[in-house]
Amino acid sequence: MKPKKNPNAEIGRNSSLYFMIGLTSVLFLTWQSLEVRFYEEESKVSEVVEIMDDLKEDVPVTEMLRTTPPPPPPSAPDVIEIVEDVEEVEETVIESTESSQETYIEDAIVSVEDVEVEEVEEDIAVPFAVIEYVPVFPGCEVYETQAERKACFNKKVQEHIKQNFSYPPAALEMQISGRVYVQFVIDSKGHVSNIEKRGPDRLLEEEAVRIIASLPNVKPGEQRGKAVSVKYSIPINFIVE
Repeated sequence: MKPKKNPNAEIGRNSSLYFMIGLTSVLFLTWQSLEVRFYEEESKVSEVVEIMDDLKEDVPVTEMLRTTPPPPPPSAPDVIEIVEDVEEVEETVIESTESSQETYIEDAIVSVEDVEVEEVEEDIAVPFAVIEYVPVFPGCEVYETQAERKACFNKKVQEHIKQNFSYPPAALEMQISGRVYVQFVIDSKGHVSNIEKRGPDRLLEEEAVRIIASLPNVKPGEQRGKAVSVKYSIPINFIVE
């Protein structure tokens, strides 16, 4: 008679289940070990200041300069000789040059004709807006009224600027732009003088002065029938397109 095996006593029955459980446990522990992070402790640095109570300084040794005392004054002679005056000295009398009450002063008559009086002409620049007779630009002689001549003068100056305008290459390369205010004087002979400028850059100012200096001679302005200097101002725009 063969002995029967107990089904509960079979060992290899759940071996695959145990293998899966063990494998899962090992993977879990491996994953947990990889997820653990370690942080370094911050090192604390303490600063120590050392203070010395006893300060010893080396005092330099000074040397006293001993100067020799000055020599004693010469002693007086024992015997004093008395010399008699032989020559007589004449005293010089200095006469006073001041006048007294008794001095008679002759009346000096000065005629006005003997004094030459020179008239000094003051060169005062009259603003263009209030000048009595405006400067006449070449080509504006055909107009009779002062308002028309003023408008013609302004137009001619603007045309001259446009015709002689040349953008400085250096300013164009550096993209420098802006407005230059120019003020100049048309003197009593019709010449341009005293050019003053104010702008954003030196290159633009130099170009504006060059344009204004090339203005032609004009008929000078008049005030009370006399040729006078006239002050004129105009802005010049430098635009980079």
